[in-house]
Amino acid sequence: MTSVGRLPLLLEAVLSIGSDLGLRATLQQIVDTATTLTGARYGALGVLEPDQDRTEALYTTGMTEAERERVGHLLPERHAGLLPEGGGRGEPPAPAFLTAPIQVHTQLFGHLCLAEKSPGPFSETDRALLHVLASQAGIAIGNARLYESARQRERWIEGAAAVTTALLTGTDAADALMTVAESARALAGALAGVILQPTEAGGMEIVTASTLDDPAGIVGTTIAPGSPVLVQLLGGEPVFIDDSATDPRMTTDVRSRFGPSMMLPLQSGGRLIGTLALPRRRGAPSYTAVDRLLATQFASQAALALVMADAQADRERLAVYEDRDRIARDLHDLVVQRLFATEMMLESTRRRAAAEEDASELLGRAVDELDSTIQEVRTAIFALQQPPAEAPSTFRGRVLRETGGAAALLGFPPSVHFTGAVDALMGEETGRELLAALRGALAAAHRRPGVSAIDVAVDATVRLPDGRSAVRLVVADDGDDEEAGGGSTTVTWEAPL
Repeated sequence: MTSVGRLPLLLEAVLSIGSDLGLRATLQQIVDTATTLTGARYGALGVLEPDQDRTEALYTTGMTEAERERVGHLLPERHAGLLPEGGGRGEPPAPAFLTAPIQVHTQLFGHLCLAEKSPGPFSETDRALLHVLASQAGIAIGNARLYESARQRERWIEGAAAVTTALLTGTDAADALMTVAESARALAGALAGVILQPTEAGGMEIVTASTLDDPAGIVGTTIAPGSPVLVQLLGGEPVFIDDSATDPRMTTDVRSRFGPSMMLPLQSGGRLIGTLALPRRRGAPSYTAVDRLLATQFASQAALALVMADAQADRERLAVYEDRDRIARDLHDLVVQRLFATEMMLESTRRRAAAEEDASELLGRAVDELDSTIQEVRTAIFALQQPPAEAPSTFRGRVLRETGGAAALLGFPPSVHFTGAVDALMGEETGRELLAALRGALAAAHRRPGVSAIDVAVDATVRLPDGRSAVRLVVADDGDDEEAGGGSTTVTWEAPL
């Protein structure tokens, strides 16, 4: 083909750079056009990974799959060309080949190589055509990477904003860490998103893991104090690893599952909250400089959001505590005192009107109603003292939560004892009834003078006379029960399980 005859094909290849073709189709068209224009038997276009000396993608013409694989293995070792000097099929010795770098300005993107021109050797015109096509390939790759880099930055920025919004809308600590781990894993294209937090012993422990595969054995893994990785992390420095399984700095048992990894400190205002680790699969591409920069910025933003969310949660809890404390104080100082004074007046009136049977009965009922109301109000006061956090998941925890809240009004913590498999045996309805009885007994104890100790016992090994299993609640105090003639008081409640 003459030089003039090649121009339409060359022009078509150049114009395709600005067409709607995707990058892969454009690069394949370039290598196909190069072999056609020069009469080469084999063509290969290799694209290097950003910031790496190894091939990211390979586009070929005229090669079998085995030959493609052979060329791919040689790429990291040959910077001047893609094809071995022995040729594509190996038998003819050292056929002539052409190679041209794919670059824009001084940035190298890869190589375009041709081999085995028929007939005769490659000419200077062939070389010029190859350099033109290599330049066009460089422009296509450069534009595609600029676009992808911009989109990547946009995704990380949107991801950081979404995490911040999610954290500040209210979530508990465990959910907050999982939100960060899941978002970072998706953005980085990682196999797992892992959060580590400092331990009392000076090491770090994995407390949260978001994975695509089975996460078994990951949560709870620790990094021992003094390890090189830990020294960097505790110093606020990120750690970048090409292969977790072989890097000597990695010492955990789970490292064999992973390849390239980033470990980024989660710190804000000099405070280290933990570490965000983003490991990829074995054999996956290493993280680029852009990946590392964007992930580091995300970690800084996530750490700030975690601190802000924690502070906001503290403020909200404090506001609830203060409001509940005010309500409880008002109920105790105003309502209960007035009700109690009214009860005393009615009791005195009832005694003076004892001769009149009907009036005495009516006054007696009024006194009983007031007494019942006072106990209900006291029970409400105890309930207001409970923490506003979510209820404990176990029945033991719910009992301890009730007694812990009562301690705020009593001035001392009640003693609590459990017997039997309380959590396993206690049904939901029976549990609610027992807690209600416990609140009432604690409120009644608070009403009695001289109470300085309360003992609460929950026994799930009780047997009723008919043989059924039951639970028994016993609340005993050392106060002075005037209605019973003085002495301590014991309240007992039972229900079948």
